[in-house]
Amino acid sequence: MTESEMDSGNIQLVRRLERASVLVVDDEPGMRNFLVKTLTPYCLHVAEAGNADQAAALLAQRHFDVMILDNMMPGKKGIDWLAEQRDSGGFTDTIMVTAYADLETAIEAMRAGATDFVLKPFRSNQLLNAVGRCIQMAQLRRENMLLKRELEGQDIGQQRRELIGSSAAVSATRAMLARIRDVSTPVLLTGASGTGKEVAARHMHSTSKRAEAPFVPINCSAIPAELIESELFGHVAGAFPGASHAREGLLPSAQGGTVFLDDVTGLSPSAQSALRRVIEDGTVRPVGAEREIRLDLRFVLATSRALEREVAEGRFREDLFFRINVVELRMPTLAERETDIIELAELFLREIASRLALPPLEIDHATRAALLRHDWPGNIRELRNFIERSLIFGRFPLETLSPGGEQDAIAPLAQVERREILRALDATDGNRSEAARRLGVSRKTIDRKCASWGL
Repeated sequence: MTESEMDSGNIQLVRRLERASVLVVDDEPGMRNFLVKTLTPYCLHVAEAGNADQAAALLAQRHFDVMILDNMMPGKKGIDWLAEQRDSGGFTDTIMVTAYADLETAIEAMRAGATDFVLKPFRSNQLLNAVGRCIQMAQLRRENMLLKRELEGQDIGQQRRELIGSSAAVSATRAMLARIRDVSTPVLLTGASGTGKEVAARHMHSTSKRAEAPFVPINCSAIPAELIESELFGHVAGAFPGASHAREGLLPSAQGGTVFLDDVTGLSPSAQSALRRVIEDGTVRPVGAEREIRLDLRFVLATSRALEREVAEGRFREDLFFRINVVELRMPTLAERETDIIELAELFLREIASRLALPPLEIDHATRAALLRHDWPGNIRELRNFIERSLIFGRFPLETLSPGGEQDAIAPLAQVERREILRALDATDGNRSEAARRLGVSRKTIDRKCASWGL
């Protein structure tokens, strides 16, 4: 290994350790002091315990990424205590410290749930490398689990991490997300379906201090009610028929990061009650477990329904509503985002044409006007589907776009103005002077508006 490669490896190790929280469990004060002094300069937090009871109390108080556990302790072996912790719902990755390297001890430790071994005597760099390996393995395990889950249920191509557009509406949304990105208070995203609530949540996460930690999206209405608590909180082996192995829940897997709960009204009453306790206490109890797991999470919740009405009609718990309705951000509809419609359409054209290996289409003047005139009741999702359909057909099916919204609906004044000007231009075959005359405004007004819409 070259010197540069060694330096690169050391840098990666330091980065893994700098956010780590480690618990040292050893009954020998000298060894415990050595371990703590070795880890403290590199790790975010290091705690120590002289016996199993002290360790259990510390594990109940906060989350630890790694536990370094001595096997030979008075009263009870570390292996036996670790097995009890696993049975009661403990998921902390553990490095077993032992002076015996025999195969039987190794098998027992693995069955008990140990992740790695450090054999006595050892040097400080061996310990640091073991902790770094342990953190990396846990990170890869969670990333693989979350990626597999997203691949099974979502279109990876739609997982955008930033809000696109330069309209006043989306600029104001970005500004608010920047203001609240690092606060721990739950955020409630509201607005019509298809307005990009998950994109907004990903945008906030990727620009926050939690960006290096997981972002876990959960569609609450897509998980059966009888499985929701097991999926969210995890379960221990034997917790219910078919649970042959312990499983870490989605919330613990997001440790240090952001959980996005989409369609939160899809949660059952019991799951709503459990979620309120999680948000308030910062702990979860896996199904069948005897102990709770301390969490460090940021919650972002989303709904397209009016929660006040859901509460009034008894479908959503009032106590949970008051707990999450501290910071509410309404996502603007696509019709409110003006020329963002064209910017998004061009983006979808490039992305979908590349993914489907189809020739691109050009948005001409007539198409641009039709896109701006349509009200897009299905919002961004409708626009994306329209673009995909256009690429497959090889043309823009403008006849499927309505010239305006529902007659009885009350639309924003700017939206009505844009729609009527574009309708007048269509009726006059693009004659701006005649359109201005029929609308009762000056030609300069029409020119100015068309310029702002990119026409």
